[in-house]
Amino acid sequence: MIDKKKVELLSPVGDFSCLKAAINNGADSIYFGIGQLNMRARSTTNFNIENINEISNICKKKNVKTYLTINTIIYDHDLSFVKKIIFQAKKYEIDAVIVMDQSVMNYAYNIGMNVHLSTQVNVTNTESVKFYSNFSDAIILSRELSLVQIKNIIKYINKNNIKGPSGKLLKIEIFVHGALCMAISGKCYLSLHYYNSSANRGACKQNCRKKYIVINQENNSKLELDHEYIMSSKDLCTISFLDKIINTGVKILKIEGRGRSPEYVSVTTSCYREAIDSIYNKTFNKKKIVFWIKRLKKVYNRGFWNGYYLGNKIGEWSKVSGSLASQRKIYLGRGIHYYTNKKIAEFLIESYTLKVGDKILIIGPTTGVKKIKVDYIMVKNIFKKKVFKGQICTIPVKFKIRSSDKIYKLIKK
Repeated sequence: MIDKKKVELLSPVGDFSCLKAAINNGADSIYFGIGQLNMRARSTTNFNIENINEISNICKKKNVKTYLTINTIIYDHDLSFVKKIIFQAKKYEIDAVIVMDQSVMNYAYNIGMNVHLSTQVNVTNTESVKFYSNFSDAIILSRELSLVQIKNIIKYINKNNIKGPSGKLLKIEIFVHGALCMAISGKCYLSLHYYNSSANRGACKQNCRKKYIVINQENNSKLELDHEYIMSSKDLCTISFLDKIINTGVKILKIEGRGRSPEYVSVTTSCYREAIDSIYNKTFNKKKIVFWIKRLKKVYNRGFWNGYYLGNKIGEWSKVSGSLASQRKIYLGRGIHYYTNKKIAEFLIESYTLKVGDKILIIGPTTGVKKIKVDYIMVKNIFKKKVFKGQICTIPVKFKIRSSDKIYKLIKK
C-alpha cells in the first residue's frame, strides 16, 4: 500500500544552472558539493564555501531542501576545512550534510547539524541501520540491495520505531537514476592505481569506462568480451517500476548526476517528478513509461538497466565508452540583451548556424534550462531564414534572457 504522503525527489546540482533546472522541474530537494571534499570534486565545476548562503536563500524561497555532500575519505589535514564547511552549512540553515567518514559524522552531530549517511558507508542490514540511527536521520542504502531487502529494512524501522537524532522516524533513501559504479558502493581503487588519482577523494579518472581486452598469459591469446566495456556499467533507470520502489516505504528518491549537464538535471527531474505524481494520482501506466524513457534517452546516458533492485545478480555492461543519448547539443552563442516589452532576445552567434525551425536550449545560472523552437529570426530588423557565425540576431523568447545565458542547438545524434 503506497503511503499517502509523497516521497521526496532529490536532484543533483553541480552549478547554478543545474540548481535552477532542478528547482524549475519539481525537485523537492537538491544536493551539492563544496571544493575537493565530495565525490564529484573533479567531474564538475562545483561550488565554493562562499556559495552556501546563496544556495540556501534560493532554495528556501522555493521551499526546496538542501543537502551538502562531504562524502570523501578525510585525512587529518582536511579536518579544519571540514569543520569550517559544516559550521557554514549550519549557519545558513542547510538541511543536512551527507557524510561517509565518522569524523565528519561526529562533528556534525556534536554541533547539532542534521546528518544523512552516504551510500559509501555501504549499509546493507538492520543492525547497521540501528547503529547509525544514533547519528543520522536518513540513510542512503547500498545500491546492491534488492527491493525485497529494502522493504524488510524499512519494516524493521517501523516495527521497532527506529528514530534518528531529530526524534523523527529514520528515513531510507535510495538512488533511482544515473551512473552506477562496478565497485561495491563506489569504493574503487583503479583510478588511484593507474593515475594516482583517488576516486574516494572525488577524483576518479573513470578507468572502468574504457574498453579492455583480456589476455591469456599461458598462450598469449586475446579475448574481447562480446564487444562490451566489461567494467563500465549501464546507467540505472527505475522509472518503469517506480511504483514498486515507492511501495517499499522509501522516503527519498535520489537522482545521480552532479557531474552532468543542466539539461540532464532538467529532463531527469521532470520525468521522475511526473512519474511520482502520476503514481499518487493513479495515472501511472505503460504508455507514460515509454514516453518518459524516450525523453530520458535524449540526455547523457550509457544505456539503461534496472540495477539490482529486481534481483539481478550481475551488472549489465555498456556497449560504448561515452553517451548513448539520442540527441546532443552544440554551442551557438550567448545572450546580449532582452527587450521586455516585445519579448525578443538578442544573441551573438559564435559558432555554427541557427535557422528557423531549430530547437534550442537556453542555459544560464539564473535561467536554468529552457527549451524552445525558433519561430523566426531577425538581423538588423530584417527577417532571415538562417544566421551565421559572427552575426547578432534576435528571436522571440517569452522569458528574460541574461548576458550569462548560453544558447545551444539540439541535433539528433
